[in-house]
Formats: sequence, structure tokens, C-alpha cells
Amino acid sequence: MPQVESNQPLGDSAAFAAMTDERLMLVFRLGNSDAFTELFRRYSNPVYGFFRRRSQNPARAEELAQETFVAVLRAIERYEPRATFRTYLYGIAMKILMAERRKSARRKSSDAGPIDPKTDSCVEASIWVQRAIEQLDADHRDILLLREFEQLTYDEIAALLRLPVNTVRSRLFRARTTLKTFLLPLRPEMRNKP
Repeated sequence: MPQVESNQPLGDSAAFAAMTDERLMLVFRLGNSDAFTELFRRYSNPVYGFFRRRSQNPARAEELAQETFVAVLRAIERYEPRATFRTYLYGIAMKILMAERRKSARRKSSDAGPIDPKTDSCVEASIWVQRAIEQLDADHRDILLLREFEQLTYDEIAALLRLPVNTVRSRLFRARTTLKTFLLPLRPEMRNKP
């Protein structure tokens, strides 16, 4: 495990900005809350985006993102930099997401109303792509979103989901292929062509 020098000044925000995520976690574990503040600054929007792309409710996505950071706080004593912090963080987010999906499946309410599309073609295209992604099975959808939206590498996704890298690649290929079949027949400009 990397060693953190305690004689280094730790209150300088520029010093924190230059540190790796893993080093910030180790400094935070030593008791410096500014290190966690820097990690939160770096990852609060990406983690919110992770949940927002998987949830219809922006407020719930915000709550789940906050739960993720609370889980990081609670687990600080057990943190070991075996993988990148980003993989560690998204691993926690995935576990929270899976728990949320289990809760949703249990309460399975029909309160989800139809989306009210605007006349703007960008909004329509966004809704169209979102609906196509929602049609993917959960395994393929998660890998696609981790790769395309969270920008995780194949190795990071494999570590996060505890899958071989080649399985990640094949599922991502299948997800992209399936998504393409969902999207092509639905494209508005393709509907009127012979």
C-alpha cells in the first residue's frame, strides 16, 4: 500500500488538485477532510450523471449519488487502493443501483406516466435514444452506459462487474448491435424512405 507522508502540508487546495484519487483517499483516511472534499468535487457530477441516466427521477438520482458518497465515508477505514478510486467509486454506485432496482421491482408501481415530448428535434432524439437504451437487457445496458457515458475502460468495467475483459467486450458489442437494431427502424428520417 502506498505511504502518505505526514510532513507534507495538506491544507493547500492546489496540492489536493494535483494529487491522484488514490492518494487523496489515503490522506482522507489519515483524517484530512479536505481530501474528501476534492474527491467530491471531482466526482459528484459524474456520479450524479451515472444515476441520472438510469433513473427517470432527477431527485432520486441526486439521493443515490449522495448515498454513494456516504458509503465511501463509512468505508474509509476499509479502503485499500487495489484498483483505481474511480473503479472503487463506481463499484459502490453499482451496488446502490442494484439495491434500488430490487426495491423498485418489489414496489412495481404504475405511476410512471408517458413522457411529454417537446417539439424540439434534439429533445425528441434524446428521448428516442433513451427509450432504445431502456429496451436493452440490464447487463448490456449497464456495460454500454459505463463505457459510453462514464468513460470507463474495458479493464475498469471488468473489475467493477467482476467479469473477464473479453466478456465485457462481447457484451458491449452485443449491446451496440442491439441498440442499432432498436434505433434504425425508429429514426424519423428513415420512416419515410422506401
